[in-house]
Amino acid sequence: MPIYLDNNATTPLEPEVRDVMLHYFDVEYGNAGSRTHEFGSRANKAVQLAREQIAALAGADPTEVIFTSGATEANNLAILGLADHGRRTGRQHLVTSAIEHKAVLEPMKALAGQGFELTIVGVGQSGRVSADDILAAVRDDTLLVSVMHANNETGVVQPIGEIANGLEGRQTYFHMDAVQGFGKELEGPRHGRIDMLSVSAHKLFGPKGIGALIARRRGYERPPLTPLLHGGGQERGLRPGTLPVPLIAGFGAAAAIAIRDHDSRRLACIAERKRVLEVLGTLEPNLIGDQAHTLGHVLALGFDGVDSEALMLSLKDHVAISNGSACTSASREASHVLTAMGLDRDLIDSVVRFSWSHLQVSTPWAELAKEIRGLSILV
Repeated sequence: MPIYLDNNATTPLEPEVRDVMLHYFDVEYGNAGSRTHEFGSRANKAVQLAREQIAALAGADPTEVIFTSGATEANNLAILGLADHGRRTGRQHLVTSAIEHKAVLEPMKALAGQGFELTIVGVGQSGRVSADDILAAVRDDTLLVSVMHANNETGVVQPIGEIANGLEGRQTYFHMDAVQGFGKELEGPRHGRIDMLSVSAHKLFGPKGIGALIARRRGYERPPLTPLLHGGGQERGLRPGTLPVPLIAGFGAAAAIAIRDHDSRRLACIAERKRVLEVLGTLEPNLIGDQAHTLGHVLALGFDGVDSEALMLSLKDHVAISNGSACTSASREASHVLTAMGLDRDLIDSVVRFSWSHLQVSTPWAELAKEIRGLSILV
């Protein structure tokens, strides 16, 4: 099998997380909504523990954690769920950035098609949106600002703290798609002025199929969300359906481990990044995005004259890498993130993304460099 270097797309399960999940699949498999017997009681306790573990990672209260099927659903609930409140209050202006995941951009555009006004703030070649530009776009009738924590294609961390500080005293809600940085960069998601965070377990060495929207109170008031689904009272009426206890327990365990092992994971990823840059740097790659504000486990780069598709094909027996978001990998269209950064098409077509983890086996970077150098000569 090739070495897995696509952790921004999804991560493997931590062995401890797998053990927790198997317990709730095989032993304590009750429905958390069953209140008449011990199986249900234990399932409910597992769910509550997971809320506490996830809330601790986010710097939130456990009652503010709303479980969803993943971050895409959480993003939709945060954005579309505010629409009725926006119409009632006459605040129908939205602000986001051009490099957001499609799970944010498309719900925003859906509301724009329903009469809302949408401002999409551009970025430069740094791949880092300007906090001043975001704040300058905010008006008295702005309902929502949504800016991601870290970009999934470049790994560039956005100026969340500056934006949050600038929104102090305003009615505008602030949402953050925290998927890529959650548990990897601790402080950003914990800023108290962030009203809503979307998170997902499978980017945190937990299971696929479970995520959460963390909806913080302002004083005693929750964000005035309207549910997108109907059919039960689970998750405070905002997300009906039987809770997947094994997945939730796994998510909670992954969050707790992320806190416990944060320093060792970070150092391991930074050390790997240093090795990558030392070896691949001899090929004079074009590094994508502001390298001073990039997650330690991500490197997006391009090699002059080497098409990313050809490179991935050449390296497929050695490593698993990507050239963009997994959610749009079936498309050969130019990345909307790299296009928004103002990169020329030849450079965009050359960009690949390496994203490793603390679980990484030793990667033969020198051998990969030889493969890339040979491909460059052929091209």
